[in-house]
Amino acid sequence: MVFSSISFLYYFLPIVLAAYFLVPFQYKNMVLLFSSLFFYFYGEPVYSILMILSCTSGCLHGIWIEQAKGRRYAKLPLISSIVFSIGPLIFFKYADFLIVNTNWVFNSNIPLLRIALPIGVSFYTFQIMSYTIDVYRGVVDVQRKLSNFTMYVSFFPQLIAGPIVRYTTIEKEIQNRNHSFENFAYGVRRFVCGLAKKVLLANTLGELISLLQNTQEKSILSYWVIAIAFPLQVYFDFSGYSDMAIGLGRMFGFHYPENFNYPFISRSITEFWRRWHISLGTWFRDYVYIPMGGNRVSASKCIVNIIVVWFLTGFWHGAEWNFVLWGLYFALFLVLEKLILKSLLDKMPGIFARMITLFFILISFVLFNADGVGESLVSFKGMFGLLNLPYSNPHTLYYLKSYSVILAISVTAATPLFSMLLERLKGFKRSERVISLMEPLVQVLLLLMITAYLVDDSFNPFIYFRF
Repeated sequence: MVFSSISFLYYFLPIVLAAYFLVPFQYKNMVLLFSSLFFYFYGEPVYSILMILSCTSGCLHGIWIEQAKGRRYAKLPLISSIVFSIGPLIFFKYADFLIVNTNWVFNSNIPLLRIALPIGVSFYTFQIMSYTIDVYRGVVDVQRKLSNFTMYVSFFPQLIAGPIVRYTTIEKEIQNRNHSFENFAYGVRRFVCGLAKKVLLANTLGELISLLQNTQEKSILSYWVIAIAFPLQVYFDFSGYSDMAIGLGRMFGFHYPENFNYPFISRSITEFWRRWHISLGTWFRDYVYIPMGGNRVSASKCIVNIIVVWFLTGFWHGAEWNFVLWGLYFALFLVLEKLILKSLLDKMPGIFARMITLFFILISFVLFNADGVGESLVSFKGMFGLLNLPYSNPHTLYYLKSYSVILAISVTAATPLFSMLLERLKGFKRSERVISLMEPLVQVLLLLMITAYLVDDSFNPFIYFRF
């Protein structure tokens, strides 16, 4: 079950909301727990057992870590928790990758396991690891109640697509949280906005990309349109799911952190990664980069730390060498910015710094989009005229014209222009009244458009299957 589905919007969510607000507070967490387990079981009946076992392991390891504090073997339960957390992730996500590369290096013939990747395993693994590490550090109090811990990990708004919510963020709200009409209304608005991003923008951009990728009539222009459309699709898909998670969380009284902040307006790659998938970036910063010494070490060691972190970041995204290269690509630019480029970019006019940064971001997503290094090389050759293709053709121009409006809206919506304009209008009393009256109508209209799109059984991919 995904958020962008009729079954979720008109069956699952209304039933859960009704049950949640009808029961006394002491039973609300149980409603969220059982509804979340059902949500995951609906799509992953077998791997539900794996998630429950992972939650049990995390909870028990947290108690063990707490009991071992101050003793000689205090690090043993922490190491054990990391092994038990990351072990299933390595097995399910990277086993075939390791087998393929072993066969290539040693000319062996080990058969592939071809095991399906459990949905959301990358996200809930990182959540459990952050909890046990924070217990070891003394940052959070240990959660001894398995049901509460499992609810935290499996809570359906953020289970399959993030953001990566640390236990420290919602520790107090698990036991005591406030509900209000204002919070609920904000949650609804945020959810509908995220759903519109996913269904109306990301899915439509995905249609365009699919049409251009699956045709034999390619051109240089078609490769560039894909290179521009794909980062936009990923942005509206990822940020849309984050908006939906934040909105759903707010409906139930939880405050989740922001995960995207208009990354395509960045003046540098460093700034881009402060704005893109913030919860993932801060996770690697706090649990990998800083423990390795961060930037408090020598320049050479700092460079090594950056390379290691971004190797892991790339590998986290997928079990293919192009994801590793994608991570190392960003490591290279981050190192260059740290040493040379940042000062040069800061001296440039903002528009030029942003255009240069955006160009290299587009190049990175060509790597990200490919099924392997070979396919990415073909895409680069196509973009830069090395495949003996025409600059354009009627096929490319037809689809570019057909999707020009959605491309224009997407490019504009990826900037703060709409929100800035809305804030300006709210500064006038008359317009503020109009906006307050129109906003619910716009939300209803968007929901109707989304419903029509979903009922029509249109293109609706779930790209988190890759993660």
